[in-house]
Amino acid sequence: MSISSNKKTISQWTGGILAVGVLGLCAVMYGTGHPAKPDASCPAVDRLPTIRPDYANIVLPPNIAPLNFVVEEEAENCFVRLHADQGEPVEVFGADRRISIPPGPWRRLLAANQGGTLNVDVFVRTRASGETAGQTDQWKQFQTIVNTIAAEPIDDYLVYRRIHPGHATWRKVGVYQRDLRSFHEKTILDSDQFREGCVNCHAFCNHRTDKMLLGIRSAQYGSSAILVNGSSAQQIGTKFGYTAWHPSGKLAAFSVNKVQQIFHAGTNEVRDVFDSDSLMAYYRTDTQAVETSPVLSKKDRLETYPTWSPDGKYLYFCSAPLTWDDKNALPKDYDQIRYDLVRVAYDEATDSWGEAETLVAAQETAKSALLPRISPDGRWLLLSMCDYGCFPVYRDSSDLYVIDLEAAQATGQYEARRLEINSDASESWHSFSSNGRWIVFSSKRLSHVFTRTYLAYMDEEGRVHKPILLPQEDPTHYDACLWTFSVPELVTEPVRVSQRALAKAVRDAGAGSVRMPVTMATPRADGRPAYAEPLRE
Repeated sequence: MSISSNKKTISQWTGGILAVGVLGLCAVMYGTGHPAKPDASCPAVDRLPTIRPDYANIVLPPNIAPLNFVVEEEAENCFVRLHADQGEPVEVFGADRRISIPPGPWRRLLAANQGGTLNVDVFVRTRASGETAGQTDQWKQFQTIVNTIAAEPIDDYLVYRRIHPGHATWRKVGVYQRDLRSFHEKTILDSDQFREGCVNCHAFCNHRTDKMLLGIRSAQYGSSAILVNGSSAQQIGTKFGYTAWHPSGKLAAFSVNKVQQIFHAGTNEVRDVFDSDSLMAYYRTDTQAVETSPVLSKKDRLETYPTWSPDGKYLYFCSAPLTWDDKNALPKDYDQIRYDLVRVAYDEATDSWGEAETLVAAQETAKSALLPRISPDGRWLLLSMCDYGCFPVYRDSSDLYVIDLEAAQATGQYEARRLEINSDASESWHSFSSNGRWIVFSSKRLSHVFTRTYLAYMDEEGRVHKPILLPQEDPTHYDACLWTFSVPELVTEPVRVSQRALAKAVRDAGAGSVRMPVTMATPRADGRPAYAEPLRE
């Protein structure tokens, strides 16, 4: 596809001002100091261009930040034209092959073509050799990249945990908020605020931030949970593990885990984790008390990873048999520990529980079912399945699966279908958007070391389209990024409580302890568990 000479360029309708990309190395619109734009006479290359990140043939949110990229082709100069059926095209020069798209024109182009397509034309010029050395060849055009702009937006904000993937040396860890419409990242709480503590899992109610739970661990301030109500924060003097809010906002289910970390000598991933004891409990906001039920905290089972059905009538979680007696030692068959997917009916009016139902049995799948999450319409259950254990981020075998709960209700068969978007590396830490059309997950597919955040469109039939690496202002950002990103949660609004208020709640010495059910995973008598737990991605 050629570029028509009668189209108004970005520089014309901005008064001819040349804007320079945020990297200071590539212009974002045509202007002086650059070669003439390619025209209809340039030869075609019969393939798609190679770009990094791979933003070709994707479905993208209509409210996403610019998908800046690097042209991975031999080139002295690059030129990119983004165009659609409606609106002005966006034209970008990239002298260093980095394409930095101006945010304003990008947003207008996506908004004008929501539900349509976005076309990306990539042109390159290479340095000539031989008799014409020192000159530059003419432009060449690759096949047009055709992307789909989804009709449904993704939630505007993403909250995730950032941590370095070390295990022997303390480093900074925190929970951060990213505005997906831009590249702005805000610190919610990091370890600098309370003497190098650990900011643990975060949980929101109904994709909103006015009800939030945040786990913390600290050698000085102990282990507890921070409860956020609106703009205020208070400490709950007990340890919360993986947490899920009931949709009513009146209670939150959580696991309490006695975690042990072990190390392997001869694998790509030397770290490993297992729970030597655990239980499921729930915190009631009205009574400010922790309660449990025999069906949630069986002495011969390990329970973890709770999630609620959108109607609040079922609690789903993962459960494995506890087959060893010494809970302070590594069991010989640790690599045979596999979790079932189970659920228990719950009656909010009477605060009563039904019996546990096994939906996906590890004995039948020979896999460990973990991290169940349910779409807001109640139809799709997304989960990770790996060869063994409770921590899929350390398992290359961990893949994403989906269960059609609507079909399962009709047939009685809960069939887990492996998604086509999986790679040969770990896929984990997934969640849905508030409209159910987007999923976000962590993957190690780029390096097998660092988890990165991906977004993917899920259509009404449960098909998940090609994932999008979370865009960054500098498209080479991940090349030198030593952070891992985990527990990504999509929310519809920013976290309003201040970091100062959260840090004050962490340091609150007057927080009351909560009586917990007796188990090896229970906090100490003073309500604050020992700090000798591994940091986990």
